[in-house]
Amino acid sequence: MINRTPQRKVVVTGAGGFIGHHLVTQLKQQGFWVRGVDLKYPEYSPTDADEFLIADLRRWDACLAATRDAEDVYALAADMGGMGFISAHHAEILHNNILISTHTMEAARQNGVRRYLYTSSACIYPEYRQTDTNVEPLKEEHAYPAQPQDAYGWEKLVTERLCTHYAQDYGIDVRIVRFHNIFGPLGTWDGGREKAPAALCRKVAVAKLTGKREIEIWGDGEQTRSFCYIDDCVKGLRLLMESGYQQPINLGQDRLISINELADLVANAAGVDIGRKHIPGPQGVRGRNSNNDRLREVLGWEPEISLEEGMARTYAWIEAQVVERFDAEVTDAVA
Repeated sequence: MINRTPQRKVVVTGAGGFIGHHLVTQLKQQGFWVRGVDLKYPEYSPTDADEFLIADLRRWDACLAATRDAEDVYALAADMGGMGFISAHHAEILHNNILISTHTMEAARQNGVRRYLYTSSACIYPEYRQTDTNVEPLKEEHAYPAQPQDAYGWEKLVTERLCTHYAQDYGIDVRIVRFHNIFGPLGTWDGGREKAPAALCRKVAVAKLTGKREIEIWGDGEQTRSFCYIDDCVKGLRLLMESGYQQPINLGQDRLISINELADLVANAAGVDIGRKHIPGPQGVRGRNSNNDRLREVLGWEPEISLEEGMARTYAWIEAQVVERFDAEVTDAVA
């Protein structure tokens, strides 16, 4: 008889979303048994999870079921979206995410989960440190004194504290990662919850398809951010989980770029010249960038895929989605 080592049982909450979907695939490729949990299945391709639980993690009973028999939990579930969404739904976001985060954490404790990775956000950083386009890269210790801009950031910061106290009081082996603008294929690209890279890819693809060759950008477009490709994000999550490091840590690129420059980069990937029309709209903080000193120190690694390469891959996928929808609409109109 051959003795086989049992597969490590892992839970990914938010597995129907962009990052969670990619993480499930990576975990399966590395030999884990994976349960995905979300309100919905992934939208653009089937899940690779061994088991997928459709559940509302605002409910206590759902969280108990989601984390049963698990050794590791990657807690990605959250009510979120791009700046247009999180700037206009403060009460809804805070209410939903507090329930998701507190119930999932306590259920994991009661079910004996050994390792718990919580995905926080660069939105926890104080607004007063992000008032200039040439922003000082944000170090982990810059989180305090606290002044996140939105309810989304406040909830993330409070849950970071919850994880820290659960580690201190109950001995759960926690990880806390602060994402900086993750993008890539298989993510939301329309409907109001999409992030800036996906929105720009969609706008450029539509402009290219229709021949209008002009896109709208909120504000003056000089607001700055750093953007991290999804493959690097997922690799960073796996390295962090295996690292033993329990303090908050940034995960993102440290290359600062304006939204105008990002639009030009997308247009270059599309092979077209695009004009920009600046209109009123939510812009978030004026500038935000990741300081990766601790990431390099702790993991001996940092994101490797260039913004140009990542945006080229992302644009190609979103353009295909736009073309498919356009063709379907034409077919329906003819019929």
